[in-house]
Amino acid sequence: MTDSLETTPDRRPGGRSARVRAQVLDAVRAELAEGGHEGLTVEGVAARAGVHRATVYRRWRDVGGLLVDVIGAAGEIDWQPPDTGSLHGDLTALNHEIQESLVLQPSFAIALMAASFHSEQAARAQTQLWTDRYAQCEILVERAIERGELPAGHTDARSLLIAATAPLYHQLVLLRADPDPQLPERAAEAAVLAAAGGAFSRRGESV
Repeated sequence: MTDSLETTPDRRPGGRSARVRAQVLDAVRAELAEGGHEGLTVEGVAARAGVHRATVYRRWRDVGGLLVDVIGAAGEIDWQPPDTGSLHGDLTALNHEIQESLVLQPSFAIALMAASFHSEQAARAQTQLWTDRYAQCEILVERAIERGELPAGHTDARSLLIAATAPLYHQLVLLRADPDPQLPERAAEAAVLAAAGGAFSRRGESV
């Protein structure tokens, strides 16, 4: 669930079509990070990518289509959740990745979040990406249960993960505060303690 949207996805072999897609999506990331959604145009992307704008219009149709494909490419990245040997360590490592993506200047992750408010297509794609990322990270909770760190069969993994990562977005995106190097670990620790105390028990269950 890391905002590894900054990372260029693995390039798949596929000849000219794959190369053009890679060039165009790299251009979208750069244009969006530099100028935000307001500055994102098909013409600007085509010029930066070094392709004819007709090529972009033909394949992606409009800015919304470009954003959807960029988000889809983020989902293609071969990213794996941290595996440090403890839930506290895993959540701390995850939070460090998130913080790094949000403080990067310019931050493509933040620019893409903002863009999703201007494009229904992008909003749907980003919701799906986040849903998939949270599902991918549920293994952190499953491992913790297997190690005996959490009670078996009671913890709502999604709620725990949201609680552990939310302080990063609140601090850096909503408040626009300076990054706190201690926040990733503190947020992780708070979530682990809350989970151990039953704060994220599934509805209708108790530990």
